[in-house]
Amino acid sequence: MPQHAPTVLIAGATGYLGKHLINAFHRAGYQVRALARHRDTLVGQMDTVDQLIIAQATQPETLRGVMADVDIVVSALGITRQRDGLTYEDVDYQANMNLLNEAMQAGVKRFAYIHVKQAEALPHVAMAAAKSRFVSTLEAADIASSIICPSGFFSDLSQVMDMARKGTVYLFGNGEAQMSPIDGRDLATAVIGAIEDGALRIDIGGPQTLTQNEIARAAFTALGREVKIRHIPVPPVKALLNLAKRFGFGRHLGALEFFVSVSQLDMSAPPYGNRTLDDFFEDLAKDEAAKPPRLLTV
Repeated sequence: MPQHAPTVLIAGATGYLGKHLINAFHRAGYQVRALARHRDTLVGQMDTVDQLIIAQATQPETLRGVMADVDIVVSALGITRQRDGLTYEDVDYQANMNLLNEAMQAGVKRFAYIHVKQAEALPHVAMAAAKSRFVSTLEAADIASSIICPSGFFSDLSQVMDMARKGTVYLFGNGEAQMSPIDGRDLATAVIGAIEDGALRIDIGGPQTLTQNEIARAAFTALGREVKIRHIPVPPVKALLNLAKRFGFGRHLGALEFFVSVSQLDMSAPPYGNRTLDDFFEDLAKDEAAKPPRLLTV
């Protein structure tokens, strides 16, 4: 740990990873500034935030001055689900560019960015293309940078658990592509390590590398239910996505296009951390079991 308690500004602070980043940097002794669009989105975490910055990263004028005396910017900013009329170009590229421009003007020492493993292999996918475009600019900029490329988050796989609860998990292709999903807490700790080590770019995964079929089976096991997996052929799905793009609906299907494409790639990555996907699924199953039964009304 550095001796002088540097200041870190975390963008994307209200997301799954952002909240873990806040906690991890706070535990490590950093002064934490959290960037959020609304004051109430970090209720319950204010004891780990030294300064809350209310700003819109898509509006560069709202960022002016917020990085004074900041040593490090960590951006986990990106669209998970498209809403508010914003596109991947608006957020994953341009909002991060706004942050980078402000950081360079303020003399920030290092800019760390949470990327996606294999993004450069997906130039046809809007989400991946926007992220890769920003990374290319960041790596060429006159500022020290760290690019962290996780295989995938546990939180993304909660959708597998949702399908298992309904009885069937649907996978694209044969389900044999591998990935190494990582817990948000472990990844946040790894981000600090990468920054303090001065790492330029790392691929990172959790302690397990699993096929999609194994991930689906783990969800059923956690629920104590019979395994039922259905495989969806990829070519017709891609044809439908291309047709949707042609008729102007592609912007609403960005997440689906990304997951279809990623499902055909090897997303395995070097292991890090201790928390397994089995642990995560078991916690989800316990949370569901602890919920009170729904009351029927007439």
